[in-house]
Amino acid sequence: LLQASAKGTVPVLQLPDGQIIAESLDIMRWALDRSDVDGWLLDAETLPAMLALIESNDTSFKAALVRYKYPERYDSDPADSRRDGEVFLAELEQRLTQSQFLFADRISLADIALFPFVRQFVHIDQEWFATRPYPKLRQWLAGLLVHEYFLAVMRHYQPWQPDDATVFLLPLTPA
Repeated sequence: LLQASAKGTVPVLQLPDGQIIAESLDIMRWALDRSDVDGWLLDAETLPAMLALIESNDTSFKAALVRYKYPERYDSDPADSRRDGEVFLAELEQRLTQSQFLFADRISLADIALFPFVRQFVHIDQEWFATRPYPKLRQWLAGLLVHEYFLAVMRHYQPWQPDDATVFLLPLTPA
């Protein structure tokens, strides 16, 4: 990992030509540019709005999330950070009054990109979230939590031990 990316965080994708892609959105875009079988990019007109919403998540909402989740690290008031994050949750709720998912009645890149961060934010205080005026956002989150794609990637495995010899290498080319 550190040879591929000095920042030492995941995700990191190293392509066969040695190119490194080290940002989640860039990896998703790379993959979807090659195969978007579920149509997550929707259409050319919608893509800029999706990317703008993802950018808003990656700046203001993520900042609020980490201050809310780790107030001791950031010397922050969790209630203030939660209020800051709630601005974004309200925006998502408003979007979800128009369609089942953030940009359509089917999953898009925006849903997949934002879901993990909303999930983390909600998990900090689920009782608080249950009392907030976000019925559409709760429904969206509940649906994604049981979606086949989420369940497939969130399987629980036994932690790797030093005596384990198994190494998994995933091919980047279709079988």
